[in-house]
Amino acid sequence: MSVWLPTAPCTPEACAGHEGRAASIPHAVVRLACAAALMLLAVAAAPPVRLLPQRPRHALVRAWAAALVGALGIRITVHGSPGPDGGRLVVANHISWLDIPLVAAALPCRMLAKSEIGAWPVLGRLAARAGTLFIERDRIRTLPRTVGAVTRSLLAGDRVTVFPEGSTWCGRAQGPFRRAVFQAALDARVPVQPVRLAYRLAADGGVAGAPAFVGDDPLTASLWRIARARGIRAEVRLLPRIPPGRHPDRRDLAAAAQEAVRGDMGRPPALPGVPAQPSGPSATDRDSAKRSAASVHHCVSRSPAAASSRRTPS
Repeated sequence: MSVWLPTAPCTPEACAGHEGRAASIPHAVVRLACAAALMLLAVAAAPPVRLLPQRPRHALVRAWAAALVGALGIRITVHGSPGPDGGRLVVANHISWLDIPLVAAALPCRMLAKSEIGAWPVLGRLAARAGTLFIERDRIRTLPRTVGAVTRSLLAGDRVTVFPEGSTWCGRAQGPFRRAVFQAALDARVPVQPVRLAYRLAADGGVAGAPAFVGDDPLTASLWRIARARGIRAEVRLLPRIPPGRHPDRRDLAAAAQEAVRGDMGRPPALPGVPAQPSGPSATDRDSAKRSAASVHHCVSRSPAAASSRRTPS
C-alpha cells in the first residue's frame, strides 16, 4: 500500500458491529441468494441495456439498483431531484461498497472505482460492463490520465460519480475531499452535484454500523453482516448543484462540495489529546497525501481505533 493513499481511523471492530436483533440465518441466506441472482441477471443483461436510449436505460438501472439494495433488507429514501440531464460530476461521501448501487438507485451514472474491483468475481464483470472508469490508486503517475478520462466522459454528456475521500469511513465522520478529480469538472465546464449518503437505524435514526466497509474487512464478511442486519434505512440526499464557473480552482471547488456534503452532520466532539477533524482541504492537504483524522466513533468507544482503514472499494 503506497504511503500517499488516503486512510481513515475506522475498523470493523470499532465501527461495523450489529445493532439490535439480527435476522435469522435462513433469512440472511435468502437475502444473499436474491442479491446474487440480481447481480447475475445484470451481468447477462448489461450489453443489450447499454444499447437502449438514455431514459429507458436509466429507468432500468434505477429499478435494478433499488431492487439489489432492497434484497439485502435495506429501505431507500431519496431526497431532492436529479434535475436535468447532461454531464455533471457527482461527488459523495463514502461508507460502503453499497454506496454504488445506492447512488445508482437515485442517479444512474458512470462510476470511478479502484482497478481492483475489476478483478472481483461477478461484481467486477458487472462494473466493467456498466462503463465503470477504473483508477490505479497505487500508481500516482496514472492520476492525470484518469482525470483526462473523466473529463472526456463529462464532455460526452455522461454523469460520473466519484468518492473524493478516497477511502471509506464508518458514517459517523467523514474524511477531507481530495481535489484532483475536481479538475475534470473545471476542464469540462460542467456542474458538480454533491450527494450525501447515510445508513440509519429505522428504530431511532442513529448511524447504522453494519453497512460500513472499513479496515481489513473482507467483502464476504461485509455481505454476511449486511444480510443479517435488521431495520436499516439508506438515505440519499441530492443537494443543489454547484454551477460551472462559481469557483475558480479545484481547491475551492472541492472545499465547497465537501461543505455541502457534510452539511449539518457537523464536527465530532473534541476529546483531550485527539486532533480535531479538518473541515475542508487545507494548505497542507496535498493531492498526493492525506493524514488520518479523528472520527466520532472514538467518542463513542472512548478509545482510538486499533488500525487505520485502507478500504477503498471505489
